Amino acid sequence: MCGICGKLSYGGVQVDEALLRRMCRSLVYRGPDDEGVFVSSNSESQNSKVQVGLGHTRLRVIDLSDAGHQPMCNEDETIWLVYNGEIYNFKEIRTELKEKGHRFRSDTDSEVIIHLYEEEGIDCLKRLNGMFALCIWDERLQKLWLCRDRLGIKPLVYYWDGETLIFSSEIKGILCDSKVRKEIDWSALNLYLTFNYIPAPKTIFKNIRKLEAGHYLLAEGKTVVTRKYWDINTDITNPQNKPEKNSSQIGFYKERLYGLMENAVQKRMISDVQLGAFLSGGIDSSIIVGLMARNSERPVKTFSIGYKDMPLFDETRYSREVARFNKTEHYEFKLDYKDIINSFPAVLETLDEPFADSSAVPTYAVSQETKRHVTVALAGDGADELFAGYRMYQGEYLAKYYSILPDIMKEKIIEPFINFLPGSREKKHSEYIRRLKKFTNGMSGSLAERFYGWQEIFSPGTRQKLIKHHLQDGISFQAGQEIISQKLSELAGDNINRMLYVDVKNSLPGDMLTKVDLMSMRNSLEVRVPFLDHEVVELAFEMEGSVKLKGLKRKYILMETFKDILPPMLHNRPKWGFEMPIGAWLRRELKFLIDDFLSRDFVNKQGIFEYDIIDGLIKKHMSKKMDYSLQLWNLIVFQHWHKRYFS
Repeated sequence: MCGICGKLSYGGVQVDEALLRRMCRSLVYRGPDDEGVFVSSNSESQNSKVQVGLGHTRLRVIDLSDAGHQPMCNEDETIWLVYNGEIYNFKEIRTELKEKGHRFRSDTDSEVIIHLYEEEGIDCLKRLNGMFALCIWDERLQKLWLCRDRLGIKPLVYYWDGETLIFSSEIKGILCDSKVRKEIDWSALNLYLTFNYIPAPKTIFKNIRKLEAGHYLLAEGKTVVTRKYWDINTDITNPQNKPEKNSSQIGFYKERLYGLMENAVQKRMISDVQLGAFLSGGIDSSIIVGLMARNSERPVKTFSIGYKDMPLFDETRYSREVARFNKTEHYEFKLDYKDIINSFPAVLETLDEPFADSSAVPTYAVSQETKRHVTVALAGDGADELFAGYRMYQGEYLAKYYSILPDIMKEKIIEPFINFLPGSREKKHSEYIRRLKKFTNGMSGSLAERFYGWQEIFSPGTRQKLIKHHLQDGISFQAGQEIISQKLSELAGDNINRMLYVDVKNSLPGDMLTKVDLMSMRNSLEVRVPFLDHEVVELAFEMEGSVKLKGLKRKYILMETFKDILPPMLHNRPKWGFEMPIGAWLRRELKFLIDDFLSRDFVNKQGIFEYDIIDGLIKKHMSKKMDYSLQLWNLIVFQHWHKRYFS
């Protein structure tokens, strides 16, 4: 795993090697083991006005020798590569290429990419099974390619102004160039307040963009274009080769799913360094650990996190049982508010743009502890978005029954009563009330309206009141719902699969994978996600929604397929999630964050938000009448980010 960066300049302006070194240093935690740069203008054969510089920081995982040093080139130095990721089928491709006469100087997957590109051009991307963000500079054709893996597991951002292209694994790398102006995109702020993250291709900065998952960028002759090279097959309603009855569907898919997942785990256990697994005690990570244990000669190292004096959020009893069941070498540690305070600066300093998923904090903590023992960890991310693991999918199932009720009953009795009840995340009963409120508030209208209502952080009306009026030019407060509506329209079939498709395209790369990548790489830890093997993803979308959500049973096909490798206590356990008790802590131990970043003086001096709206949220949250922890954390993260970049 690594950090990559680079610059392409037209017009004969030489790329500064010192700039590339600064960019590499900004990404050093992504690859602390080695650093390298290449500047094309230093080549005697370079006669073009196009100047290219590439930078790389390396975390040694495959072939630990110096032969894996990057930037890496082919034999005649006409093709150069910087690459972040892992290609899990590189040995098979390497064997095929050697049979065709290609010669290798290393045992790396990086070199395989170069030779495969020589053989197949950019179509080589379709042959790669893995996670990656990479740049290929083809000096012969004067073409530069930026490429991102199918699901967006590895990040890649870029800047283009018509003359200069700058790219990096993280925004901070691009901002090393003084040429790049820091200017906020207010429409991106609106999306952040909507989702807690900023969906691709936008970033918080006007002139910096994310390369979308499954896309590549081509820079050629002062022209930059992006193209999609992979997508989920949207024709999932085709009945060909599918069983007709639900009972036979289960048996039909179980064998295929087990085989693909076992193969995906086996491939991701290939490493020249120590590896282990995150173990939350949930179904997804437990399946990964179970498959690892059955394919390992040694006990698997597993790592879990819990919370002191917060039993509602603590799942360590489940992870302990999974560890015992699989005879793993288990490590467990628990956090309190002091641990959060101590990790808070490192977490927020990692963020180059606002990102308010509070579970980034425990993800950082578990990554930090895991890195003390291993360099690679497998995780269960992606299963919820493929196999209907979230409660909102249950909500969609219930929607058809709720819609039957008379409107007067819903509007005059049920919804007012539910909204009257206090909801918080501190006790189990109040947490269920909070969820019920979320459900009823998102029930009106179309599928897009329901789905959006269950995901939004601030409502359109609140965002319009919150953001200063003079900043609202060009902002559509319906943009979030429009994104969801557009993605829903791209997939035919049942509503559950359409919702899953949106999550795979939006929240998975924008939130879940971003969180894991940033927090793990901050600790120089590589995380691999077997559920997001593209063959597993493609199989998941062959399945009807009813195979994944059977009645109210989420991830039904997963439980049926893997129940024999799970301890009995997990078979019917409720999903809670990898969350942090942020609501309670903001009222007490972390209240200083509200005092520091959401005070009247701070907000008014900043000039972005209307303080009265924020003050209302704070008062209701502190009184425990409502739980506004998501909204307050969202604002705190933005304020910290803004102070860091603009104060």
